[in-house]
Amino acid sequence: MSTSVPSAPAPRGLGDRFLTGVERLGNKLPEPFTLFLVLFLLTGLISTAMALAGVVVQVPGDDEPTVIKGLFTGEGLTWLTTNLGANYVGFPPLVTVLPILLAIGIAQHSGLLAAAIRSLFGAAPRWLLPYVIGVVGVSGSIMADSAFVVIPPLAALVFKAAGRHPVAGLLGGFAAAGAGFSTNVLPTSLDALFAGITTSVMSSLPNLEAAPVTPVSNWWFNIVSAVLLGLLAGLIIDRVIEPRLVRQGVPVDEVEDPDATASAGGTDVETMQASLTPVERRGMVLATLAAVALTALVLVAVLPAGSPWRNEEGGFLPKSPLLSSITFLVFAYFVVVGVVYGMVTGTVRSVTDAARMMLEALKEMLPFILLAFILGQFIALFTWTGIGAWIAVTGAEFLQSIGLTGFAAVLAFILLASVLNLFIISGSSMWTIMAAVFVPMFALLGYEPAFTQAAFRVGDSATQVITPMNPYMIVLLGMLRRYEPAAGFGTLMARMLPFVVPFWLVWTLLLAVFFFLGLPLGPGNDIRIG
Repeated sequence: MSTSVPSAPAPRGLGDRFLTGVERLGNKLPEPFTLFLVLFLLTGLISTAMALAGVVVQVPGDDEPTVIKGLFTGEGLTWLTTNLGANYVGFPPLVTVLPILLAIGIAQHSGLLAAAIRSLFGAAPRWLLPYVIGVVGVSGSIMADSAFVVIPPLAALVFKAAGRHPVAGLLGGFAAAGAGFSTNVLPTSLDALFAGITTSVMSSLPNLEAAPVTPVSNWWFNIVSAVLLGLLAGLIIDRVIEPRLVRQGVPVDEVEDPDATASAGGTDVETMQASLTPVERRGMVLATLAAVALTALVLVAVLPAGSPWRNEEGGFLPKSPLLSSITFLVFAYFVVVGVVYGMVTGTVRSVTDAARMMLEALKEMLPFILLAFILGQFIALFTWTGIGAWIAVTGAEFLQSIGLTGFAAVLAFILLASVLNLFIISGSSMWTIMAAVFVPMFALLGYEPAFTQAAFRVGDSATQVITPMNPYMIVLLGMLRRYEPAAGFGTLMARMLPFVVPFWLVWTLLLAVFFFLGLPLGPGNDIRIG
């Protein structure tokens, strides 16, 4: 049994003092429910003051000016008491997130998603492993927060088995999963969540001819982003992280340290198997064949000229029943492949098992379902009072007056999102706050809501792997201490920083390419309105 190495006090340099300041400031923020309750009350007070002052705003496209209404008036209190339930149940993300979440729950708890990741890891040659870990890590958001716990130890395991430094795999897997969390090659529940929030806030400017936002509105952008960022993560792991670990003499074998194991939440890398069993491989093959069969069935349904899933012009864009069925299609694919895999491997033996997996997924989502109550009230109030329209119009006029209306305004928005991400880790919480202001504002400047949402993705992820507010950083620290018992939070910051700036720059440049070339972001969604 190895003796734990005592922790040495880390020197307090400028970077450490900055991170300490971020941590202290972030710790003063209330938890999300309280935060949005405070924002709801502040919006109510401000709207009441504006209503008493007789504030009005002329929304482009409207014949009559919009009069700001106050919450703490007779009309406002009546609105709240009669719409409390509707504000909650009608919160758009619930309509899309919950069905997709149920389906992903089957795919995850049947073991399919973990098996797919292990299959990709196990099939990669030694030189390709960093890039596979990068791409898989970036695409790991399909497992939601589970990616932060599942991917890093698996990456460490396959790195060690291939004769490479396991800590490089551990850190690289976490960095790729975190810094690229907002993108994926497949539609996920996060896409549904973002789309629902974006759609809900656009109701404050109903006359704009913007394309509807669906869970696939950023799909083309996401595919390119996931592949590019995954390869970038692999390059950083291969050329920066692993060589530096070797130079520093970081051990490649685990050190028995009970405190580290506890900090890691009990995750035991040694008990995890990188290779698939014969039964699991058979399950993967049959699940893939089931997905192909389902694709063929969908094509047979939608390709005929008289298909009811086509629009009135006989096409699919910009609007059609097919695009409106995206939630169903994502739900169907995950249910089919998850059930087929589970039946082969024995994790799904009956409908009851599938229902239990859906229930487990809902249990994991309970914090969001609770948060959705106050989010729905906040968004509804923001729209009903007219404050959202007022901020959008006055903000757009201000940006135009100072000449900040092109990509420079987009850059400022991305930078703001990156800074806020240091304090507000929840992407749904931050997007709810920012979307209420910036989606209508950028729409008035001529940009599609789907484009504003894509820009938010860029700023939302990169910095979350260096903030003390990310709870999974503590989990990662526990895993790291199995190799370096003396490692501290500063150690993690130094190891994560090489990912942050390259991810931010490359992702921003990719958005600029889509912006200046006018490339579509997804099916039926362009950069500019009209």
